[in-house]
Amino acid sequence: MMHQEKETLTQLGKRTELPGSPHAAVLETISNPHEDQDYVVRLTSPEFTTVCPITGQPDFATLIIDYVPGEVLVESKSFKLFLGSFRNHGSFHEDCTVYVHKRLKGAMNPKYLRVIGLWNPRGGIPIDVVVESGILPAGCHPLSLGKTAYRAGRE
Repeated sequence: MMHQEKETLTQLGKRTELPGSPHAAVLETISNPHEDQDYVVRLTSPEFTTVCPITGQPDFATLIIDYVPGEVLVESKSFKLFLGSFRNHGSFHEDCTVYVHKRLKGAMNPKYLRVIGLWNPRGGIPIDVVVESGILPAGCHPLSLGKTAYRAGRE
């Protein structure tokens, strides 16, 4: 979706139902107010939920998204609704992680984008998925991946 100015956003500041599927979710963007400066944005979803497409059992992950914006930023409420749309969606871990990357890349066209899915163990095996595109500009440093315990005020 093209970037929008605050006045034309369709979800922010309004009661918005959770989209029925990730494909139906609308990712909105806003203008990058500091396009002249490269910087890293981290979005973390410590309670990302989807379901196994075979068994229907819930799967849980921490999703970590690092990006260096170009012209636009993803609008956070639309991003939250997009992630929430996976809640009843059947998809394998790898597919979810790569799909999130593709949608964000298509919506923002960032200079650099990395999506990491740290999936809780299923059958004793955790599956961690990383998909990355673009080039990390000189001087930009994403936060360490060691910081994954996102709980109110604790590290």
